[in-house]
Amino acid sequence: MDLLWQTAINAMYAASYMSLIAVGLVMIFGVMGVINFAHGELYMLGAYCVVYLYAQESFPFLPAVAAGLVFVGLVGLFMERAMFRPLRDNPLSGLIASIGFLLILQTLVVLGFGRRMGHVPPPTQEKLEIFGAVLTYQRLLVIAAAVLLLVALWAFLKRTKFGWALRACAQDSEAAALQGISMTQTARIAMFIGAALAGVAGALTAPLVSPTPYIGHSVIVTAFIIIIVGGIGSLEGAVIAAVLYAFVHTFVTTFFDGVIANIVGLALMLAVLVVRPTGLFGAKERA
Repeated sequence: MDLLWQTAINAMYAASYMSLIAVGLVMIFGVMGVINFAHGELYMLGAYCVVYLYAQESFPFLPAVAAGLVFVGLVGLFMERAMFRPLRDNPLSGLIASIGFLLILQTLVVLGFGRRMGHVPPPTQEKLEIFGAVLTYQRLLVIAAAVLLLVALWAFLKRTKFGWALRACAQDSEAAALQGISMTQTARIAMFIGAALAGVAGALTAPLVSPTPYIGHSVIVTAFIIIIVGGIGSLEGAVIAAVLYAFVHTFVTTFFDGVIANIVGLALMLAVLVVRPTGLFGAKERA
């Protein structure tokens, strides 16, 4: 029973940071209509911000995480201005450009930090025991931060003028433009938020994952599985699919192994697509 409860807690941690990554990717695709293959590298950049500021330069951990959020968000703004905006009318070119950019980011990190794993000591070694299961304060921080950030994003989208504009552009960009909503401005906001969410996920998990310049590969594959299961363009679907995927993957990894867990994750995606080709919460395209 203790093992089941421990695995469930581990799955909650995994679902937390996966949700941030997947929601960020959905934000970018929903508003801009581009598939950002460099999204995993934005997660990696957030982790390396903590490697540099916290592990090497002895900054406090939380300010280093905040710096990672802002820095990666600014990188997202650069990507929007330099790549995605000029290629707005050609999504395939935007996708190819993002692949090139991820290779550039990987190379820059290798030049700056080397190919070895970055070591990030946790801010505290203290642990919390819950019904016989152990939860480190670092994982508790990831869970709490993810919940707070997702609630803040929900409030932003539902309660603010800019949030309404983002939702309008995601639902029908042409109609939103006819109502006077600036596509350029909304694209900038979506790109900053989407990139920042990936960055803060990497920053928060840096003490737990031993960052490498190539950690984005597995992250982007997982993110794509999640948004396909949840429904492309659905933020709620991304969160629910992240929880579902995290629990399935964590339990299978615990009781079998990681390779089987990856296979089961892909099988889950295929099963959902057979039953609902648009994903769990995806909307059918209008004719």
